[in-house]
Amino acid sequence: MAKLSDVQDWKLNTDNFITDIIERDLQQGKNGGAVVTRFPPEPNGYLHIGHGKALVLNFGMAARYGGKCNLRFDDTNPAKEEMEYVNGIINDVKWLVGHDSFDILWSSDYFQFIYDRAVDLVKRGLAFMDDDSSEEISKKRGAPTDKGTPSPYRGRSIDENLKLFQDMTDGKFEEGSCCLRAKIDMDSPNLNLRDPILYRIKKAPHHNTGTKWCVYPMYDWAHGWEDSIEGVTHSLCSLEYDNHRPLYDWFLDQFPEYHHPRQYEFNRLNITNTVLSKRKLIQLVKEGRVKGWDDPRMPTLCGLRRRGYTASSVRKFVEMAGCSRTDGMVDLGMLEFSIREELNKTAPRVMGVFDPIKVTLTNYPAGKTETVSVENNPELPETGSREVPFGPNLLIDGEDFAEVPVKGWFRMAPGAEVRLKGAYFVKVNEVVKDASGKVVELKCTYDPASRGGESPDGRKVKGTIQWVSADHGVEVETRLYSPLLTVENAASIPEDQDWLNFIDPASLTIAKAWVEPSVAQAQPGVGYQFMRKGYFCLDSDSKPGAPVFNRTVTLKDTWGKQGR
Repeated sequence: MAKLSDVQDWKLNTDNFITDIIERDLQQGKNGGAVVTRFPPEPNGYLHIGHGKALVLNFGMAARYGGKCNLRFDDTNPAKEEMEYVNGIINDVKWLVGHDSFDILWSSDYFQFIYDRAVDLVKRGLAFMDDDSSEEISKKRGAPTDKGTPSPYRGRSIDENLKLFQDMTDGKFEEGSCCLRAKIDMDSPNLNLRDPILYRIKKAPHHNTGTKWCVYPMYDWAHGWEDSIEGVTHSLCSLEYDNHRPLYDWFLDQFPEYHHPRQYEFNRLNITNTVLSKRKLIQLVKEGRVKGWDDPRMPTLCGLRRRGYTASSVRKFVEMAGCSRTDGMVDLGMLEFSIREELNKTAPRVMGVFDPIKVTLTNYPAGKTETVSVENNPELPETGSREVPFGPNLLIDGEDFAEVPVKGWFRMAPGAEVRLKGAYFVKVNEVVKDASGKVVELKCTYDPASRGGESPDGRKVKGTIQWVSADHGVEVETRLYSPLLTVENAASIPEDQDWLNFIDPASLTIAKAWVEPSVAQAQPGVGYQFMRKGYFCLDSDSKPGAPVFNRTVTLKDTWGKQGR
């Protein structure tokens, strides 16, 4: 397989304590100059942006130092894993790293090797079979300040443990009736070293190994071996695994003949007003509180992609959020800034009306239609312009008209003249209202000499507003999103309160809009700026003649203006 640096156009550009470690290792000639990382998701759900941080760090580090990163599935619990999640994770990784030239590996491919090492521990008196329940085992582990209570089965002979482990492997015991534990130190202040479980019984078919196994390794036992087998040099984990590192090292220290990787921990990604607990995300999906894992309100990678986020914007966000050994909270505005800044440079502009008022040009030739030229993106003059149909029947946004304008109002008002973007000067002569008093139509006149937005006589107008031809505009459904969580920090929700009470029922608003006809040709994955309304992208719910657009992000940036 080609090196990442040869096949992708990005690499981690920011420095942090991990890059310092890697560069020191390279200078000292450790690991033969190799840099090998891995991304090890458990296929029991879709990836969220927290996983995205680990993904970017592992693949980005490997790319930066000309190394290699594997996608390795932690498929050690068949009761919770599904191929739907496997396929979804593969798609997300391809999207975020920008290529598919990485190895896809499975923990289950190493089951026999890992199992044999467990037998070695039993033979050396370093593992034993325990008939205690999981609840009893947890209770006897005690607390960090108190010593643990050894299992009454800890003194079983090697021969008895070997026989019982074989019987367990042969399926002679029921789930939960026994397990294999390492014999380490029940007095250790680190609870993870108090005789951790190595194997438990799971009588469920496995997607890769079928029914060959009914005993499965615990993550802590399997993790180090998987890294060792793959030649991983820098095993990057989140800080929750910091106190697991002594166990990671203890297991490998018992077998000095094998490669011993090193584990390094970084801070988890916590984002304001965002749920990043996989358990809670599963609950949202299963209870139908969102429309699936790819609901654009979800912080999943597939949800962000559907909403209109690009892989490059997510990678940039991860780098901006930083990597350290101190947990903290990242403002959701930083994520929005990353995509807003990119779309501002790349997204074509189109005119759209959400609260329409009809405009009738009373002096425009009956039956005539013309096109006017409007720039595609002022940030990219090289993208040119587009032709937009114009005629006597137009729509403007309700917020662009005031019957009684305030001081400094430069948009439409009775007797006032404004510029229609790319078209003509128009003046309001008559206001038409319905029976309730709502303004429904403005009868105006236009200046034929002002085509293009300038008048030959040199008069100036201060206001320029957008518009859509009522005869040619396309009606679309727009979906406007706000954060799911009404509290800034999910961890601040009291344990005695249902966290679902803090889900915003108004996190999705559906609104009709009328946009330029060119938008009817929109393609998935292409972002548009609906002028003054935000950045939008075509949703997968769209059907011929019935387009649906998700608002990716609003135009207003508060985070960036705070000085970051």
